[in-house]
Amino acid sequence: MNYGMLTLTFFSVNLDFFFMLIFLLKKYRLHQVMLGYLLGNLILLVASYLIGRTLTLFLPEWLLGVLGFLPIYLAFHDDDDDDAQQAHHRTPILAVMVTYLSVCAGCNLAIFLPVLVGETGLHFLMTLGFIGGLTLLVVILINFIAEISAVTKLMTRYGESLMKICYVLIGLYVFWDSGLIRHLIALV
Repeated sequence: MNYGMLTLTFFSVNLDFFFMLIFLLKKYRLHQVMLGYLLGNLILLVASYLIGRTLTLFLPEWLLGVLGFLPIYLAFHDDDDDDAQQAHHRTPILAVMVTYLSVCAGCNLAIFLPVLVGETGLHFLMTLGFIGGLTLLVVILINFIAEISAVTKLMTRYGESLMKICYVLIGLYVFWDSGLIRHLIALV
């Protein structure tokens, strides 16, 4: 597993949710936000992995490289669903998890699916640990920087563009890593 690509994937998929984390951290306790966000991430990673494993049963890996179009599509597709309304829930942990799933489920599945397709069970468990660690680290860091107005202004101004650039890079990586490009070149 390419941990640099995993890190880029994690940050690009979650960049828009980092703003939500600022608001959630103002409303709930740090450990409640951490646990809700972690649970949401793990649910979406497991779903992406299971879908990818199912696809590898029927399709060759190089053909699964076509999934690289998903992140590139998301980079150029404006989706206003990211402003999902947060409902009131019984517990703060559930509220954070449901908020995360409602805001990020589509993008996370579309981005992590091509990245995780073909991974072994052991590599996937390592990925869960790695992403889990990143998730907790991000919440801690955002908790510290939430008070800095310059950071908030920068993310507001450039956050969406950075996210789109990352999506395109992830898509191109999936094309290359799956062997799709090499397979197409061999055909020519």
